[in-house]
Amino acid sequence: MKPWHYDSAQDVALTVIDRMRRFPREPDMLVYGLRSVVALIIRAWLRIYFRFEIVGHKHLRTNRALVMVANHSSHLDTLCLLAALPLRRLHRAFPAAAEDYFFRSVPRTWFAAVIVNALPFARQANVRQTLNVCAELLNAPGNILIIFPEGTRSKDGCLQEFKCGIGALVAGRDVTVVPCHLDGAFRAWPKGKRLARPKKVRLIVGAPRNYASRHADKIDICTIASELESAVRELGKSNESN
Repeated sequence: MKPWHYDSAQDVALTVIDRMRRFPREPDMLVYGLRSVVALIIRAWLRIYFRFEIVGHKHLRTNRALVMVANHSSHLDTLCLLAALPLRRLHRAFPAAAEDYFFRSVPRTWFAAVIVNALPFARQANVRQTLNVCAELLNAPGNILIIFPEGTRSKDGCLQEFKCGIGALVAGRDVTVVPCHLDGAFRAWPKGKRLARPKKVRLIVGAPRNYASRHADKIDICTIASELESAVRELGKSNESN
């Protein structure tokens, strides 16, 4: 009989906050169950309180690796984008969240890691290392990366310039990139406000794109970021005209 060998968990010596900050995370059925239940509650809250609506849902129907790119003006943004996904794909969806904001205190880290399944994104240092982690996620079919190329929430609700990191991530990579625009999230819960207001929120999902044929040089990378910024901006304009 083969002798039984016990290996302790690799993160057993880490603090609670460091354990939750680790990425990628180990599968945990208890966390999966809690995340699914809370997701149902959040989706009901979005529908009732914000009259949340999704336009262009068909563009998210793919089993390939997917990058969702959107404007960012509210804490509601991530919740809305996650609510557009089937529950069965929730545990393979990874919103990029600012490490210096969401992974510093225990309550925020717990919500980001357990409920949202967020990927800690370094905005100041080690940005290239974080992009490498994102790229590894996209190597697996079915994984979904949610990213806000503006880098931070808009203070006035207006779309800011997209950083070139999104171009570096998708250039030459055979993944589906879907531009999205969130309308009403800023009015409902702007930056600096503690409580959300019952304003209508709409998510407009654009046609998918692919940048596998583009080169990972500086010109193409910045061009891709600019194209995606324009695509998100146009989705906002089309919503205004409806």
